Amino acid sequence: MRRKKIKAFDVILIVIMVGIAIITIYPFLNVLAISLNDASDTVKGGIHVLPRALTLENYKEIFKNSDNLGRGLFISVARTVVGTATGVIASAMVAYTISRREFIFNKAITILFVLTMYVGGGLIPEYMLIRNLGLVGHFSVYILPGLISAFNVIVIRSFIDGLPPALNESAMIDGANDFTIFFKIILPLCLPVIATIALFIAVYQWNSWFDTYLYAKTNDSLTTLQYELMKVMGNATGNAKVDGSNVLMQAASTNPESIKMAITMVATVPILLVYPFVQKYFVTGMTLGAVKS
Repeated sequence: MRRKKIKAFDVILIVIMVGIAIITIYPFLNVLAISLNDASDTVKGGIHVLPRALTLENYKEIFKNSDNLGRGLFISVARTVVGTATGVIASAMVAYTISRREFIFNKAITILFVLTMYVGGGLIPEYMLIRNLGLVGHFSVYILPGLISAFNVIVIRSFIDGLPPALNESAMIDGANDFTIFFKIILPLCLPVIATIALFIAVYQWNSWFDTYLYAKTNDSLTTLQYELMKVMGNATGNAKVDGSNVLMQAASTNPESIKMAITMVATVPILLVYPFVQKYFVTGMTLGAVKS
């Protein structure tokens, strides 16, 4: 049996890909190592991918108030699931509408969407609008303001524009209406871009904490995991400033740097676990062979 010769290009390609993998994984392993390392040992530096003095004190410090974190986790998961589902459907429906050639206002609305990507009203008008709409202190404040994103609409519309027009025409000849065409034909064919947009929205919803601070901080039942972790980080930083002594910080069981790394892990791992489930949709060519023009 003949052995396949390894070309120099293949070797170079493998080396490059291994290097990229190391560069990508190392920061994550470094954060994990610092989060699992004893705080008094961390201040000495030199932590790379393995902790020198293994401890769980940093995580214990975070989970001291488990009730608030548990409630925040539930709200974060709820807003991520609901916000992602509604955001994807709403953005896709708008994108499909403005992609239709017979819709006479498609160009004007597209221009308006693009303008909103460059021009914003600012934080104060946004807060006043949300307050006047009665969304402050309600769960809907996490969903409605960001329901439709101009960027997401433009991306989905660009994908829909690349689909064969004959798909719509043949469906209309068979008597299908717009809703049937959208949900039965367009949406299934848009799974790659839908998965990508869903991941964008999910990451945004999961990582968001500033809207909790602005609109829901007085309602403990609407607190989010990120907001609670931000408060833990603020308390750790405040305690460090109060101590004000390197000796005291070295003797402490935790320090702001260790807490920050542990918080990063707690906030990152859940959303990171979602990626493998949508990765399979990051492919192209799903419409190849659907229609031959």
